[in-house]
Amino acid sequence: MKTVIVDYKAGNVQSVLFALERLGVNATVSCEAEEIQSADKVIFPGVGEASSAMRALKAHNLDKLLPTLTQPFLGVCLGMQLLCQHSEEGDTEMLGIIPVPVKRFEIDLKVPHMGWNNLHHLQCELFAGIQEDEYAYFVHSFYAPVTEFTIAQSSYPEPFSAALQYKNFYAVQFHTEKSGAPGAQILQNFLNL
Repeated sequence: MKTVIVDYKAGNVQSVLFALERLGVNATVSCEAEEIQSADKVIFPGVGEASSAMRALKAHNLDKLLPTLTQPFLGVCLGMQLLCQHSEEGDTEMLGIIPVPVKRFEIDLKVPHMGWNNLHHLQCELFAGIQEDEYAYFVHSFYAPVTEFTIAQSSYPEPFSAALQYKNFYAVQFHTEKSGAPGAQILQNFLNL
């Protein structure tokens, strides 16, 4: 099985690579279209700011390529938000793969939302073996609201999408690679799709 991590210079590539190595997977890191298209599984990490990440994707023509992929695809953190339609962060048009907006937390709690938080309302095979109310590690100031594409929720303090799915595109707001045993199980479940 060939697993490719999309490298567009805006992702936490090394930590995802190490997490996969702990699972016995030697992944390829690439921004090359041929490499990504030939993958059995694609992982799309992201950290940072939406508009600069979109500029980086466009510089590699990945904004055109990624929506055409048909193999199992996993967006992580900003990688999840980039799959959505539009972000309030910098009023940015995203990839538009998952028809969901990305909004800024407008709350009386500290933003960014950072640290361990519960996952609940778990759906689909991505969460096989994960207990309801299991903890995952989050770092984000923007979120996708709960919609028909939500496959896991968390709260801060209102519910938001901890994970989304649309067709072959899966996405998690939390960092699987920093979420201990549950994060490793979710990565393994993705690789098993």
